[in-house]
Amino acid sequence: MKLAYSSKTIGGYLLAFFLLFGIVTVASSTAQAQWGRDNDRYRRDRRDDRRDRDDRWNRNGDRYNNYQVARQQGYSYGMNVGAADAQRGQSYSPQRSRYYRNATEGYNSSYGNKGQYKQIFRDAFEQGYREGFQRFASNRRGGRWDNRWPR
Repeated sequence: MKLAYSSKTIGGYLLAFFLLFGIVTVASSTAQAQWGRDNDRYRRDRRDDRRDRDDRWNRNGDRYNNYQVARQQGYSYGMNVGAADAQRGQSYSPQRSRYYRNATEGYNSSYGNKGQYKQIFRDAFEQGYREGFQRFASNRRGGRWDNRWPR
């Protein structure tokens, strides 16, 4: 009789132990999952705040125009490529440049529509190319203009 009573008691303790162990395990995994979601949300919020701040303000504290980057990049690359082509004695052709064809230098997805960025980049590239080509072509020919590029 005592043996049957003690085995029921031990079985009861084991059942209670495993039940308690299961509850602690489930609670622990739920807490870890919650912490992971909160941590991800915190990182995402910080990243979004930083991106918003960077997109909104330029160095002068003015509202930032994302396509201004396209204008600056396009003009700069165009000026350099146009000057280099004139110095090498090549004909006027901004479309020959890989920068003109790709038109994605300096592009970031946060700037918005890639097609608009490319169009603005190409327009600025052509302007910069024309000015760079004319400046160095005139220096190379002693100030004399020829009809190798449009006016």
